Amino acid sequence: MTRATEGPPPPIQPGGRGEPRRQPRVLGKLLALVLLVLVAAALWLYQQLQASLPQLEGVQDVSGLQAPVRIERDDLGVPTIRGSHRLDVARALAFLHGQDRFFQMDLMRRQAAGELSELFGEGALPTDRRNRVHRFRARAERILDTLSKQERQLFEAYAAGVNTGLESLGAHPFEYLLLTAEPAPWRAEDVLLTVYAMYFELNDETGGRDSMRGLIDDLLGPRMLEFLAPDGTEWDAPVVGPAFATPDIPGPEVLDLRQRPAVARRRAGPSRRSPVSAAGSNSWALAGRHTSHGGSLLANDMHLGHAVPNIWYRASLVYQETAGERRMTGVSLPGTPIVIAGSNGHVAWGFTNTYGDWEDLVILEPAPDGDGDYLTPEGPKTFDVHHEILRVKGGKSETLEVLETIWGPVIDRDHLGRRRVLRWIAHDTRGVTLGLLDLAAAQTVEEAIEIANRVGAPPQNFVVADAGKRIGWTIMGAIPRRFGYDGRLPTSWADGSRGWDGWLEPKEYPRILDPEEGRFWSANNRIVDGEWLAKIGRASYTLGARARQIRDRLRALESASESDLLSIQLDDRALFLERWRELLLEVLTPAAVTADSRRRELRRHVEEWGGRASVDSVGYRMVRAFRLFLAEQVFDAITAPCKEADERFDHDRLLQREGPLWRLVSERPPHLLDPRFESWQEQFLSAVDATLDYFAQDARPLNERTWGDRNTTRIRHPLSAFLPGLGRWLDMPSIPLPGDSHMPRYQAPAEGASQRMVVSPGREEEGIFHMPTGQSGHPLSPHYRDGHQAWAEGKATPFLPGPTVHTLVLRPSG
Repeated sequence: MTRATEGPPPPIQPGGRGEPRRQPRVLGKLLALVLLVLVAAALWLYQQLQASLPQLEGVQDVSGLQAPVRIERDDLGVPTIRGSHRLDVARALAFLHGQDRFFQMDLMRRQAAGELSELFGEGALPTDRRNRVHRFRARAERILDTLSKQERQLFEAYAAGVNTGLESLGAHPFEYLLLTAEPAPWRAEDVLLTVYAMYFELNDETGGRDSMRGLIDDLLGPRMLEFLAPDGTEWDAPVVGPAFATPDIPGPEVLDLRQRPAVARRRAGPSRRSPVSAAGSNSWALAGRHTSHGGSLLANDMHLGHAVPNIWYRASLVYQETAGERRMTGVSLPGTPIVIAGSNGHVAWGFTNTYGDWEDLVILEPAPDGDGDYLTPEGPKTFDVHHEILRVKGGKSETLEVLETIWGPVIDRDHLGRRRVLRWIAHDTRGVTLGLLDLAAAQTVEEAIEIANRVGAPPQNFVVADAGKRIGWTIMGAIPRRFGYDGRLPTSWADGSRGWDGWLEPKEYPRILDPEEGRFWSANNRIVDGEWLAKIGRASYTLGARARQIRDRLRALESASESDLLSIQLDDRALFLERWRELLLEVLTPAAVTADSRRRELRRHVEEWGGRASVDSVGYRMVRAFRLFLAEQVFDAITAPCKEADERFDHDRLLQREGPLWRLVSERPPHLLDPRFESWQEQFLSAVDATLDYFAQDARPLNERTWGDRNTTRIRHPLSAFLPGLGRWLDMPSIPLPGDSHMPRYQAPAEGASQRMVVSPGREEEGIFHMPTGQSGHPLSPHYRDGHQAWAEGKATPFLPGPTVHTLVLRPSG
């Protein structure tokens, strides 16, 4: 028998048996289980990522095809799509877009429709509220109902192709795994929403510049408006007409800052922001008599915000029509079946944003009590009220009330509390068409221009060259026919004396064919003058410095090659800032540098600046910063009443402000000196010290403040900012790059050339092309970033796709 023991058990000794000894074993098992789960999750995620890779080879059944389509990819993943029918090729391009770029397309349609919150939650609500006001999904559905049978078939074939490509993946694109969301199928109207997304990119959907001019006119007077927002400056480089002179400085009887109390700077301490820049582009063309091979040459680099993947998707489309084989090579816009810029072997075309006047602010006059909401030329009318439901992932839906008028939606109130409506070409059915598809058949400059004038899209400078050695230009996009005013200021349309009366016909569009000089250039500057300028609008052209630098380089070429034009695209000479360097050296007098040793070091860097926006130049960055700080001080003082009346006012949006700024700092009128200073020299030194204070904030020495230190690329995937740790995997490498906004090589950390191409129609094999990132939006794809380095280095790579590396055949199912 076992003898029973009484009393408590003996204490557990270290190393003996008992519960604490089992705890390490339990913890070890738990850790092993957690590790196993993590490994299993990682393996599952990796398998899902692998499964979601685009299909490069083999055979894929596709419903709706009339005949097999062959897709041949080169070593950069650039496809040549060969089919027997136009619809089949459109469906195949859509298949590739759906596999390589679906998440990018999804963001574009959601941005345009104001539906981002459905995917990202309440953090996207401010963007959705702002964009849903335009009700672009409803407008797209209405346009879809007006399409011809042939156009409808194309839209539906494209949408079906996108969905087939998406469904053929072994798993959803990785972004949806990370967001725990399901991708919604692509619809025919989403093609139009993609075009609307480009309106947000390229037009001023807030009417901000009209509003800004209205504030200046109301609070400072028309003379100050003429001076601060001139039509042009001495930097102008139009193709037709002379440069405009900056207006004279208004006298003290117009504005005298000495009679106004000094105001605090609108931003305390040195500004950390970058200057406002405008999405733009360069494009130019040379007639055959100015090229080395005798054919016309076209160069185009479109400047847009950088992201991963790049906005464009390269492709070469080959198909049969009654007239014979069609071939187009260039960049397509995922979400649409369009080759945006490229060549068809007969004509080559490219774009720059016009910065014409494509939107107006209409001030509403309230109707008498009980008679309606607002006055119109036909009498009082009531608002059409729409209740838009903003669905929010993980949150409660929100209802947005949109007030529509006969002219467009109510978007805000002005500084006097008056409701304002945006009249915008994007709101009209004429504003969105896919007429660019017809360029596949264009064979001459005239034919291409006629097609461009009928396209509905954000209006662009359309630059074209043909195989007959000729070049030309026109506006692509709808142009409104204004009456009663020029559209520069917000105004009432209630009495019928002002407004829009339909659209210009193609024969009324500005056109330049075979310019006498045999050269054409466009860099978002003013191109023409007189009646043509009145049709486009005296709106917001960018400063002509970039265009002038391009023009002068072109005029020096008599036997240009493709590489010569690429050299112009990469031109980073700082011609625009040369006079600012001279001014800064003038300000840094012996007495000034003796008073502050920092100024002495600054002067040394400015003297040795190198004359370029090069990555190793400290002096370039200092001259640039001095100009920006001085501009901020000068315009803050002058426009203070505008900022006080409306906090949205920002004088940085005065895109021609270099003209008035330079007159002020050169002529130095006492009545427009900031009252905080006794002299202009004192203000100049204040800007110098603000520059030095800014660069001293983190205690790094001045000699480390190179332009490359600031101009380092930040080309990111949309999700990398929201999911810490993914940036190294998703984003492009950060690379210091030369270039800046007022020179041909337009480059900022997060915007710049979205592509560069140089091509002669009929000689495409000699053409040059590169773009940032790569073809695929999948980070495990070999084509996720494989073209990026050539773009960063400005290395010439072929315009046409190279030898076939992968072949995929799409065949009709059933």
